[in-house]
Amino acid sequence: MTKVDALIALIKDNGGAASWQFIYDNIEKYYPVAKSSKEWEAGLRGVLYREIKNNRNFKRVGFGVYALHEYQEEKAVEDIKKDNVRMHSYIEGLLVELGNYEKFDTYCADPTATFQANVFINQIATIRDFPEFTYPEINRVAKRIDVVWFTKQGYKFPKKVIEVVDSVGTLGESLSRMYQLKEFQTDFLVVSPIKFLDKISDTLQREPYSIHKERFSVKHYDDISSYYKSRLEIEKLKF
Repeated sequence: MTKVDALIALIKDNGGAASWQFIYDNIEKYYPVAKSSKEWEAGLRGVLYREIKNNRNFKRVGFGVYALHEYQEEKAVEDIKKDNVRMHSYIEGLLVELGNYEKFDTYCADPTATFQANVFINQIATIRDFPEFTYPEINRVAKRIDVVWFTKQGYKFPKKVIEVVDSVGTLGESLSRMYQLKEFQTDFLVVSPIKFLDKISDTLQREPYSIHKERFSVKHYDDISSYYKSRLEIEKLKF
């Protein structure tokens, strides 16, 4: 079995798509000597990238997610949109991937959530253990924020914190979690279905949030999806 054959078999068994982390962790099941070389990870990437460049066997469906050529990512996303819970974790996954793309270290409060079919957020987020960057009381709250982008160089500090609000009933708690970081140089982003935007904007016009209103931004799901797709298309041009 060649490396290409092994990658095909591995990704197929994972439902047609896989993260690099999954590939690294499981490639030996199909290619036992995969890790015999010192640069084995780069070797795998080279094989897969070559196949994509030549339009064979694989395609890129995320910044860190790859799929078999026949994988129907659009259908998979349409199925996700029918489930409110799945949509929440899908948007979290997009935000984690965008943070990686923007060169931040990324954290998600729900690492076992599903991003795409059989691709979990803990396979794409770069931080598993929340950095203890300040007082324990604040850390306990901050680690429950949906997605956090941390500085990559030097000490880990939160540069952008993001809450995915899929119910107005959770809005107050979501804003309160972010607001605990008001003393840091941190931007706040709220992402929700479009039907909640007016309610969120109205809430942000009132204290205490209005005091720091310039630090808050609000986007709806389609904003995030569209931005993600446009950035991914640019990234694909690098092949």
